Amino acid sequence: MTPRRQPHRPDSADLLSMLGRLSAQAREGARFQHARVELAEALQREMLPSSLPVLPGLRTAARYAPAQHGLEIGGDWYDGFRVAEDALAFSIGDVQGHDVAAAAFMGQVRVCLRAVGAVVADPGEVLGRANDVLLSLDSELFATCSLLRYDPCTGDLASARAGHVPTVWATAAGRYGLAEDEGGPPLGTVPGARYSVTRRRLTEPGSIVLLTDGVVEGPAFPIEVGLERVLRIVREAAGGDPDELAAEVIKVADSTGHADDAAVLVLSHGPAGA
Repeated sequence: MTPRRQPHRPDSADLLSMLGRLSAQAREGARFQHARVELAEALQREMLPSSLPVLPGLRTAARYAPAQHGLEIGGDWYDGFRVAEDALAFSIGDVQGHDVAAAAFMGQVRVCLRAVGAVVADPGEVLGRANDVLLSLDSELFATCSLLRYDPCTGDLASARAGHVPTVWATAAGRYGLAEDEGGPPLGTVPGARYSVTRRRLTEPGSIVLLTDGVVEGPAFPIEVGLERVLRIVREAAGGDPDELAAEVIKVADSTGHADDAAVLVLSHGPAGA
C-alpha cells in the first residue's frame, strides 16, 4: 500500500512571504480607492458654489460635510443663483451613488437646473424639463432634489420637490413645520414626470432650511427623529443668523453616524435690510 503523501505545510518564511504579498495588494487597493475618493471630493467641492446670492431681507448660508465612515463620497449639492425678474433660485439635492460618477452626475444636474431655471420661472416646470434632459443622457444614476424660487418684490416663494427630504421652516412668531409638498419622482427616473408646486408668501421673519438625508438619517436613528431634531433647532433660531443656524443643523449629521454626505442650505428672511 502506497503511503499517503502529507500535504505541504508552509514554513514561517512562506507565511511571511504570503503575508507580504497580500499586504502589498491591500495597500495598492486602498491607495487606488483613496485616490478615487480624493478625486470625487475635489470634483464635488469645485462644483459647489463659492458664494450664495443675497437680497435685502434675505440672508443665506450653507454647509457641506463628507461621510464620516468609509472611503466613499456621494453627490450631494446645494446651489443658489439669480434668475429673471430679479428673483433668486435655490436648489439642494442628492445623487444616488457614492463615487466619481455620482460627483460628475451631480455637476450635470446642477448645471441643468441653472440652465432651465434661467428661462423658466415655474419650479415644477424646471424640474420636469431637467428630468427629460437627464433621461436623454442614458445614465443609470438619478437624483432627488428640492428647488425654490423667491420673488423679492412680492415675497412669494414657490417650491417643488423631486423625491427629496422635506424642507424645514419656522417663523420668529412661533409657527413651524415640514414642507411636505406632493412633488414628484426623483430626476432621471420617470419619462414625462410632472412636479407640483407649493406657493406661499413670506410675510414675517423666519428661516427655511433645506437639507439632504445625510443630515437626518443614519445608523444612530431614523429620518423622522433626525427631522424632529432639526425642526427643534430651527424653531429656536428662526429668523436669526443663517450661518450660525447652518452650523448647528449640520451637527445633527455628526450624531447620526452618517454613512452619507450631508448638505444644509439656510434662507433667513425678514424686513428689508435685516
